[in-house]
Amino acid sequence: MSNVTSADGTRIAYTRAGSGPAVVLVDGALSHRAQSINAGLAIALAAHFTVYTYDRRGRGESGDTLPFAPEREVEDLAALVAEAGGPVRLYGTSSGAALALAAADSGVPVERLALYEPPFIVDATRPPIPDDYLRTLDDLVAADRRADAVRYFMRRGVGLPGFVVAMMRFMPAWSTLKALAHTLPYDAAFVAPYEHGAPYPAADWASVKVPTLVMDGGKSQAWIRNAARALAEHLPEATYRTLEGQTHIVKPEALAPVLEGFFR
Repeated sequence: MSNVTSADGTRIAYTRAGSGPAVVLVDGALSHRAQSINAGLAIALAAHFTVYTYDRRGRGESGDTLPFAPEREVEDLAALVAEAGGPVRLYGTSSGAALALAAADSGVPVERLALYEPPFIVDATRPPIPDDYLRTLDDLVAADRRADAVRYFMRRGVGLPGFVVAMMRFMPAWSTLKALAHTLPYDAAFVAPYEHGAPYPAADWASVKVPTLVMDGGKSQAWIRNAARALAEHLPEATYRTLEGQTHIVKPEALAPVLEGFFR
């Protein structure tokens, strides 16, 4: 484990493995580098690339300088890319894909960009998030109601059925989810503007002109697949690909060969 210092002085912990061109992996909500779907992906890619995984601020072994703003997470990623000797191949999953997209748009040096199922809502195939979604998340976190924050995120943000959310407290990972609940507003800051059932604004991400691969899973829900397809059509240099048999929790063995081919 190593550390890099972000622009505001926050320590960002990261791990580097493998050799070859630099690849940076960005986690989604409620995960960090030791417990994420990207952990197995990093192992698979390290045979051909120098792979960087990191703890987003507020998670794992990274710091969490307050107050939070979305720009701070972009600066964290920029610091890691500089440490890697950028430009890099950048991959993000779920809300991490939204962060990766924002970083590329802000000018972080990216050579190729890969995104898996950013959880945007661009049509009526599922209800949009409530108008007070961000405020409610902030209030729950401020009151240290961690379990309620996770449940609210899963129900209103992810769109899981109520009975599924009710059963989650019996899962072994429930304590881990609660421990990271304070970072849910960080993810929401990148995702919520695009979860209202409307098409992407024409001017958004106009600076992302690098080769981009937007992916979804063949078994994922229609709303998130529609958003991925629309994003590929929206970005000027993007292609769209479905990984058959995959869900939002994509398996490394299905994803790694696709990324290897795209990043080479």
